[in-house]
Amino acid sequence: MGRRKEELERAVSSLLSQEEVTFEVVVVGNGWDPQHSFPNLKTLHLHENLGIPAGRNAGAREIKGENLFFLDDDVTLHDPKTLLRMKTLLRHQEEIGLIQPRVISNIEGEATPKRWVPRLREGDPLQSSVATSLWEGATVIRRRVFEEVGGWPDEFFYGHEGIDLIWRTLDCEHLPWYAADITVQHPVINPARHSYFYFLNARNRVWLAKRHLRFPFSFLYPLTWLLITITRIRRLKSLGSWLRGFISGIMSNAKGRGKMRWKTHWLLARYGRPPLI
Repeated sequence: MGRRKEELERAVSSLLSQEEVTFEVVVVGNGWDPQHSFPNLKTLHLHENLGIPAGRNAGAREIKGENLFFLDDDVTLHDPKTLLRMKTLLRHQEEIGLIQPRVISNIEGEATPKRWVPRLREGDPLQSSVATSLWEGATVIRRRVFEEVGGWPDEFFYGHEGIDLIWRTLDCEHLPWYAADITVQHPVINPARHSYFYFLNARNRVWLAKRHLRFPFSFLYPLTWLLITITRIRRLKSLGSWLRGFISGIMSNAKGRGKMRWKTHWLLARYGRPPLI
C-alpha cells in the first residue's frame, strides 16, 4: 500500500531501463494513489487494497500488448536486457506460456531460498525446467494464455496465487517455464512477517484443492499439507491461525473454473510434483 517507496522507485527505474523492447507501463496503487510519485507514467489508483492477484489483474486490463510482465515493488531487473531475453524465449519456444526467471538476493553472497526455485526438488538452481510452482515477483505470460486461464485468482488476496496460475496454464496445454539463465534481484525476507500469512496460506491451500483437483487428490492434497504444517510450525499462535484458515477453506466457496483434466494431474507428477504436495 505504498509503504516501500524507495524499493518501488528502484523497481520502476530498472524496468524503464530495459533495452531493445517496446512496452507500456502501468503502476498500480493497491489502496493508494501512485500518480504523485510517478507523474510521467500511467497509473491506476485502486481505492482499497484488493489483494495482490486482483491488483495484477486490474493492471493487466489497462495495457495492450501480446505479452504481460508483472513486477513486484521490491524486485529489480539488474540486467537491461531481461525483457528482451524473455521475449526472445517466448518467440522461439511457442509451447512456453509463462516464464519465471531465477531469483537472486540483492545482497552479495546471500544464499537463495529454496522456495524461489519452482519445483519440489530444488536440485541445481542454475538448471532450467518446467515450473510446478511459482515465485510471482517477476512473471511474464502470453496475453492469450493469461486470458485463456482467467488471470490471477482475485479471491486469493495473498498466497498461492502462483500455484493456481501454474496449474491452469498446464491444464490449458501451455508450459510454465523456469528460466534459470535469466535473473532478477529480490531481498530475502520472511513471508510470515505478514499477520495474515498463516491464515491465507492454509485457506488458499484448501481452495487450490477444491478448485482444481479431482478425488482423491482433492482430499489428499490438503491432508498432506495439514500433516506437514502440524510438524513444521512451532508457535501455537501461528499454528492456530493456520488451522483457522484451513477450516475457513473447507467451509467457504472456492469458486474456480472447474476441475483440471486427469492428464494435468499426471503431468504434474511427471514434472516432479504430484498434486499431493
